[in-house]
Amino acid sequence: MKEKLFSTFDIKEIISDSGVIRLRDSEKDVIGEISLKIFINGTEYASLLCLNQLTEELALGFLHSEGVIDSIGDVASISSNERLFAVMINLAEGKSVEKCESLRSVTSGCGKCFTYINPLKHDKFATLSGENKFLLSNIIQSMKDFERRSEIYKTVGGVHSVLFQHDEYSVFNEDIGRHNCFDKINGILVKEKKMHLVGEGLLFVSGRVSSEIITKVIRMGVPVLVSRATPTSAAVNLAREYNVTLLGYVRKDSGFVYSGQERLI
Repeated sequence: MKEKLFSTFDIKEIISDSGVIRLRDSEKDVIGEISLKIFINGTEYASLLCLNQLTEELALGFLHSEGVIDSIGDVASISSNERLFAVMINLAEGKSVEKCESLRSVTSGCGKCFTYINPLKHDKFATLSGENKFLLSNIIQSMKDFERRSEIYKTVGGVHSVLFQHDEYSVFNEDIGRHNCFDKINGILVKEKKMHLVGEGLLFVSGRVSSEIITKVIRMGVPVLVSRATPTSAAVNLAREYNVTLLGYVRKDSGFVYSGQERLI
């Protein structure tokens, strides 16, 4: 799909001129948003509000997060339909979508807000291994570097960002929704056949960590999630249940560890 990340609007700017508040004519770039449809075997499965960028990767990551696919081998074909703002996916022979799964619309603000793992997909979510260790000093420095990377945020604003970091392979992504960022990174890892690296990787996120975000981290299998903002109580409970190392409010040289401190050295 042809990218259009923002639109320019004629606006009124509020300014203070010699102590007097007034309006003046101006222009402002505003971040874009589309409603992306995902079709599976010709049937619409979900509609996601997102940035018009990496749409096929977003669709793949979303379906992996939902437990519909386990690898790129479960996908027979994938293509974009620019007229419909849609990604068309045909599953490999023998793969299908459960009949109980209906069309869903997912907002750009973590609108589903699940506080539990879907019992129908429970077998797709495993407790994470605690074997790998991570240097806390490296995590702090990586967060500082991460905070400076978002070019879209610097120029337009209105986006969240997520980084998957591994010594061999790293992926950075931005979107209007945190969950979209995670799904896009998930989709890139699936598409590039890099999922074998997740057990030794870390994820960094710019915004709040809800329970829905933690379910995506668990499904991906990444053991460490680092945020510059707060987790919710449901997110902390899930992180502890599934052995995810969760750090929040990581800014400059400080932060809090909510779960999985055994991995940190």
